[in-house]
Amino acid sequence: MASEAARARQLRLALLALGMAAAVVLALVPLRSWAVQEETLELPAAADVQAPVGMLPVHRTVSLARAGDHVPAIKSAFAVVVDQDTNEILMQKNPDEVASIASITKLMTAMVTLDAHLPLDETLQLGREDRTVIGWHGSALRAGVRLTRAQALHLALMSSENHAAQLLGRTYPGGVDAAVTAMNAKARMLGMNDAVFADPSGLSPLNRASPNDLVRLVKAAYDYPEIREFSVSSDYELPMGKHLVRFHSTNNLTTHADWQIGLQKTGTLSAAGQCLVMQTVIEGRRVVMVLLDAIGRHSRFADAQRIHDWLAARGAISKGAVAE
Repeated sequence: MASEAARARQLRLALLALGMAAAVVLALVPLRSWAVQEETLELPAAADVQAPVGMLPVHRTVSLARAGDHVPAIKSAFAVVVDQDTNEILMQKNPDEVASIASITKLMTAMVTLDAHLPLDETLQLGREDRTVIGWHGSALRAGVRLTRAQALHLALMSSENHAAQLLGRTYPGGVDAAVTAMNAKARMLGMNDAVFADPSGLSPLNRASPNDLVRLVKAAYDYPEIREFSVSSDYELPMGKHLVRFHSTNNLTTHADWQIGLQKTGTLSAAGQCLVMQTVIEGRRVVMVLLDAIGRHSRFADAQRIHDWLAARGAISKGAVAE
């Protein structure tokens, strides 16, 4: 019995020593090289980017040195990221779900305005009928202000000015109702089969579309030079009486050095959450991003940055592989 007890003690001591050695080895491994990532995105399979994958959370150990291999987790409820030229789906999350789109609507307002070939240098005057459902609050634009149609487009796209968008709708041939009819007809023509438009500003929660619909919208809007120019402008000064009033972009990413944005539009509404669509170039690849219903004021921009960095890492890895 004594010999058995001695052997048991020796075994325990050996196991203890082995455990300590393992702990030392793990302590020497840089902790920042590994992390546990929860992924809840619908990820395209490597062999078939269209293949559906389950939405259940997957916990796995991820080497951050290989971040380009792993799709980032995002806070937007609905999203899709595609190659603008090949239509390859790079990432998606509930891409067919229809949701309110808030001021993303203004891209369609701009398109039908430009399609009507109305003079951009025509001077328009804001009237009381251009007051939106949220009133004049939060805007420097008031009844009586004069601006050209081009300036109204600029403010609607860059600063998401609701009164400017309403003015564009009112001065469309036939008025707001005709503008909305044209917006829905344009949606059908573009194949935005789940999209519905209810007003020019996007303040109605009835302006709805799926992420896949909005990819079509962004691609179509990108063909308009005025929309590209006005939407990515960072600020604009509008003469109002004896003063110059400066308006700013609702998207600070347009001024970031690591971004090359060709078109953008933000949207915010209680029914829609925080929304963002963009056309951008990442590692030489033209990409369309659609992010809808993010929670938190800055979440949509943080999501976009994560996606940008992930695609940049993938591009760098691909270039490295080709060079080798």
